[in-house]
Amino acid sequence: MKEFIKVMKALSDPNRVKLLKLLQKREMCVCEIQAALGIAQPTVSKHLKGLENAGLVGRKKEGLWVNYSLSDGGRSPYAASLLGNLKHWLEDDPEIRDLFERSKGLRREDLCRTRE
Repeated sequence: MKEFIKVMKALSDPNRVKLLKLLQKREMCVCEIQAALGIAQPTVSKHLKGLENAGLVGRKKEGLWVNYSLSDGGRSPYAASLLGNLKHWLEDDPEIRDLFERSKGLRREDLCRTRE
């Protein structure tokens, strides 16, 4: 039951659902997610940590970058089931469509350079 509740709690925030939908399209770093969602970096990191703990998101370090992606759901059958279904959910939602459109032009090289 604990694993089920962990996955459900991870999806209890609209920004976390949007974050998962973004990661369906491609791997992203924190600065790209931050720009797409329009929320603060610490908030993005907190959301990612919760999603990672629930087995929904994974990360890998590549040089200076930490790339986040959807997990394969191998840690939890609940995460696996949810991730499989999420691919088909909300595709027609105007907010999600706008988010996809906004995220198309985001490049970490451009975003991080402006913060130096």
